Amino acid sequence: MKIIRTTEELAEFCQRAKDCDYVTLDTEFLRERTYYSKLCLLQMALPGRGEDDAVLVDPIAGDLSLEPVYELFRDTSVVKVFHAARQDIEIFCVDAGVIPDPLFDTQVAAMVCGFGDQVGYETLVRKVARQQLDKSSRFTDWSRRPLTDAQMTYALADVTHLRDIYEFLAAKLQESGRDKWLAEELQTLTDPETYIVRPEDAWRRIKTRNSSGKFLAIVRELARFREEYAQSRNIPRNRVLKDDALVELASTKPGNSKELSRARLLLREARKGDIADGILKAIQDGLNCPAANMPKPGRTRDKLQVNPALADLLRVLLKAKTEESGVASKLIASAADLDALSAGERDIAALKGWRHEVFGDDALRLCNGEIGLATKGKSIITFEL
Repeated sequence: MKIIRTTEELAEFCQRAKDCDYVTLDTEFLRERTYYSKLCLLQMALPGRGEDDAVLVDPIAGDLSLEPVYELFRDTSVVKVFHAARQDIEIFCVDAGVIPDPLFDTQVAAMVCGFGDQVGYETLVRKVARQQLDKSSRFTDWSRRPLTDAQMTYALADVTHLRDIYEFLAAKLQESGRDKWLAEELQTLTDPETYIVRPEDAWRRIKTRNSSGKFLAIVRELARFREEYAQSRNIPRNRVLKDDALVELASTKPGNSKELSRARLLLREARKGDIADGILKAIQDGLNCPAANMPKPGRTRDKLQVNPALADLLRVLLKAKTEESGVASKLIASAADLDALSAGERDIAALKGWRHEVFGDDALRLCNGEIGLATKGKSIITFEL
């Protein structure tokens, strides 16, 4: 197997890729000790089946620039194929502000084609390529050199079988006319906003039962500080402050270092120095937040006027539409979507795009009392009222 360690070799391979209809790609990275992913290996394969058509690109050993890959990403005549692409694309977007165009994600395509929710690569290899994967190198330190033969074989398999999977799914999508569905689903992955983490919005990821404006203001400021600190030093956010400790601090609101030291869940490193100072300032900023600027909690199921009977009917309808379309139910509509629908909400994903065609139209008609549900054998059917 070929390992590329120089920019010249990489440019030569990427030039070959520009003459192909598609190229498959995957990455191996580490993120346990950093905020941003550290790229350790890039795998690429061309449609051919020769030895030189699949390579490993080593960004660690040697002086190598990924610019030839980024030039390939900008070439819209070549489809860039990944499986579960989000974390891969984040690496390139953060490093160079580049997103592959056009993009094909086989995990998303497989869901659209009826393979279930978030189907794994190993499953697709088994069902489509009729091969078995050796996963013994799955949990490995990809930053260590030299790579073993087992590691390289494992890594290369992530792009060689991907060729067969892509060709199968692309043909199936074209045949079924669902290629437009895939394009809709990929809009999030190809939007640069997806990969931008704004510290001021970091509080939205914190799970808490307290919806007090003052409490959420402190949570927001603590989460903002944590995110900024972690980004600036490229360390995991949990190395600064864990979520449960953040919620504890928002509740107890320590005002000085002595009070802060009593926090049960706070890491030892956070009890002094820059982190402790940042925590105390964030708490004070939250306490001083004007009422008009306090965060507003999202609408929860408890606050929605959910119609339980209608929500149950919508679940039955969704199951019927899932069986009829062969598309994973979670891809069509979430449980939150169904509750919101039953409560009269209409600005939800399940009513837009291809989902409206598959489920949303009949869901609205069911909500409006225009159709009913009945059993026919083992199936659920709709009928006009």
